[in-house]
Amino acid sequence: MVRRNIIGKIEQGQETLTMDDAKKGSSDRHVRIFDTTLRDGQQCPGAGMSFEKNLEYAHLAAQLRVDVLEAGFPSASQLDFEIVSRIASELASGEEGPVVAGLCQLRSDQIDRTIESLHRAIPAKRARVHTYVPVDPGLMVASLGKRAEDFSGIVNDVGRFIERATEAGCEVEFSPEGYSRMGANFDFVTDLIRAAVQSGATVINCPDTIGGASRMQGDRYFVQKMKQHAAIIAQEFPEREVTWSVHCHNDFGLALDNTLEGVFRGPALQVEGCMNGIGERAGNVALEQVILAIEHFGGFVDQEHPFWTRIDVSHLQRVSDFVRRHMLPRQPHWPITGDNASKHSSGGHTNAILRDPLAYQPFDPRSIGREVSIVFGPLSGGNHAKALIEARGYRCDDHEKAAIAQHIKSLFKDRRKGITEEELLEGYLDYRRVARIESFQYRKEGGQAGVTLRGNFFGREGEVSWTRQGDDSALVALKELIDQELPGTEILSHRAESEEEGARSRSVSRIVIRNGGDQNWTGVGVDSDIEIAAMKALLDAVNRAWIDKHFAQEPKPFSLSGIAEEEGEGSI
Repeated sequence: MVRRNIIGKIEQGQETLTMDDAKKGSSDRHVRIFDTTLRDGQQCPGAGMSFEKNLEYAHLAAQLRVDVLEAGFPSASQLDFEIVSRIASELASGEEGPVVAGLCQLRSDQIDRTIESLHRAIPAKRARVHTYVPVDPGLMVASLGKRAEDFSGIVNDVGRFIERATEAGCEVEFSPEGYSRMGANFDFVTDLIRAAVQSGATVINCPDTIGGASRMQGDRYFVQKMKQHAAIIAQEFPEREVTWSVHCHNDFGLALDNTLEGVFRGPALQVEGCMNGIGERAGNVALEQVILAIEHFGGFVDQEHPFWTRIDVSHLQRVSDFVRRHMLPRQPHWPITGDNASKHSSGGHTNAILRDPLAYQPFDPRSIGREVSIVFGPLSGGNHAKALIEARGYRCDDHEKAAIAQHIKSLFKDRRKGITEEELLEGYLDYRRVARIESFQYRKEGGQAGVTLRGNFFGREGEVSWTRQGDDSALVALKELIDQELPGTEILSHRAESEEEGARSRSVSRIVIRNGGDQNWTGVGVDSDIEIAAMKALLDAVNRAWIDKHFAQEPKPFSLSGIAEEEGEGSI
């Protein structure tokens, strides 16, 4: 299948070139996904991960079936080198996997260090050296100093360093950094790309490094420049298969639009970005958004030959959630994978959604690994609470679902616009508490330690007391009282600190317990009295342990069908 979409004609001197010329060697409209979450993503302040989490992400990206994984900047530090080297080794050992890329500046030592980090992926032909040099006039002066004036020297360096990498067995990607702001440097950039391709580079990436591009720029728009460069290279090197790539930053919120323009109206068959749009400054284009946009709109240019990716979208939610947990938080209303992206409030949409879960969804959330849901609110009933609770892995029997729902609504009675699923679970756990204590008293005298609780303690209403011999604290006495109901409980750690500065600050206690097996539970207690704060923390941990031991179950998929039976026509 040959790519036949003629996007436009490009005038260059006396010759007329078409985009067909620029796309020679492209067998179809397969758009390669270049994931730079581990490189550009971790350059974002606060997004760095441990060695182990870098490896874990790499394997998730492989399951997602990204085409290229930029694993890091090997010459930046010994740790970065080890991360790239380990990822290259592990991902190259399987039958299938992404190409592993390492970024480096156009410097002899960095080129060699990057080749060394990738050497285990070279036999599998999955090693890529990604090198760059600035072409934005202002950026050139800031980065290169006086060397910025030596155009011919920079062009020669591009040729000889890329040749070194290709001779080592690596494929090479070359990026003219600041491409979208090259200004009057068009001919210089042409010379750089020409030298790169002549020396063996197979991927030319044209980045909007500063995130300031827009198609409203007309002929100055970087995609227009890409089309010109692609046509020139296709004419001069008709035998070479060159993949053109876009790498867009989101400073004006235009990264997705610019990326799609590069593919749908430009020569790009590779897109670069990060999961959840993390990255330098305002971030990179969000890969999950690009992937689904290509899937849904890839046939609009030419229905017979649509653009496509090889991504397994069923893993998108899982990978996005990993980035949210271990790199940077994700906005609830984030497109595609945000917590609210397939969640609806009880209100005007409810009846339509209950009849057709996709009535208000632009794509089926199940395809990426999530479900349509409705926020629990004042008009929700027992079936709704039961479905959400069981989806979180806890038991909610039919005979108690109405009482549980009412308890949750009473606990959050002022939340008229609905509560989060985390708050719903908090309400469920509050309902299940086996130790619901209203007041604490303790004493320590005459070689004895004692505690008196008032409330409900494992079904015993009223006042419960326990005294033990010895000079231990009231916490130890409480522990002995708990052992009568939950034998085998161990306190693994106890830490106390002030809530804030000042003599009147309350004490915050955190206690970790175990009760057989290898599962731990953490409880938190806050009180102006440090002893009572510790007792509250212990009982909080005990409540959690008891609930998990008696009411935890395998999570059930969330379903709207049971809610539909309950809501009815007049529920909104």
